[in-house]
Amino acid sequence: MNQTLMSTTEFVLLCRVDSQKKSYTIAVLTMVYLVTLFGNFLVILVIAMNPQLQKPMYVGIATLAAIDLVGSTNITPKLIAVLLDWTAIPYGPCLLQMLLVLYLEAAESFLLAFMACDRYAAVVHPLRYSTLVTKRTIWAACTLLNAVPAAFVLTNLIFITEFSFCNTNILNYCFCDYSSLVKITCNENPKYFVILSVASFVFGILPFVFILLSYARIAYAALKISSSDGKRKTFNTITTHLLVVGLFNIPLLMSYMLTGAGVKLSTEAYNTMIIVANVVPPMFNPIIYSFRNKEIRSSIQKLLKKST
Repeated sequence: MNQTLMSTTEFVLLCRVDSQKKSYTIAVLTMVYLVTLFGNFLVILVIAMNPQLQKPMYVGIATLAAIDLVGSTNITPKLIAVLLDWTAIPYGPCLLQMLLVLYLEAAESFLLAFMACDRYAAVVHPLRYSTLVTKRTIWAACTLLNAVPAAFVLTNLIFITEFSFCNTNILNYCFCDYSSLVKITCNENPKYFVILSVASFVFGILPFVFILLSYARIAYAALKISSSDGKRKTFNTITTHLLVVGLFNIPLLMSYMLTGAGVKLSTEAYNTMIIVANVVPPMFNPIIYSFRNKEIRSSIQKLLKKST
């Protein structure tokens, strides 16, 4: 374990879970993963097949489903393998998993902010919506959605090429994680952690605050809608999106805040929080949209009726 060669060719993931709960955890993770695949694929399919749903808001929902599909596939199968004691992971796949986690989390954060912008324009400026949300603005948003996270990941990749490992190749985490990797390097440098602080602000705090302020303004505008049906529909949209935003942000923020506040969590408790934060939201997102969005729900019902 202490050989430099081993530490640079493979890593060992140390995901501590109570041995008595392992089989139960594996079964739950398998079920969650299968539901995630089915739910998100179904959402993408109904939006792609229904021309009436090919609007900015629904394109955003389909993109979120695609991110959840890739993100869940990137983490969950390997997590199950680790719990089955297949803990070794080669350097290349570990690096790929880590960069995908960083990219997808950043892209999802920006996507949720973009969806908040779309709803803001639709509710607060309904008469100007078609001039505000054009193909040009959508392409600009897509470019931003991909370019900024890609630049962040590239910076991390440049830093990772500077790492050297000489003491251990054991990552005290359930999957390949940037901060865990930094902690076992021989050449620790403050800049390796500074980028995490910047990323937490740019991709975490800033979009989250922006989304909350946007929906607060939307809620204020909704109160002025004279139609009770229009008011109900607007508030339904707000609560649906806030549920998704909360599922994405709160578990991650809680794990970081508790650790930062000096709360000593057991390794098992911390691992459980991380697993929940990364595995559960992709499963619930399509369920939330399927039950709370009338258009998606009716499209799914029609698709299922056709297949029977």
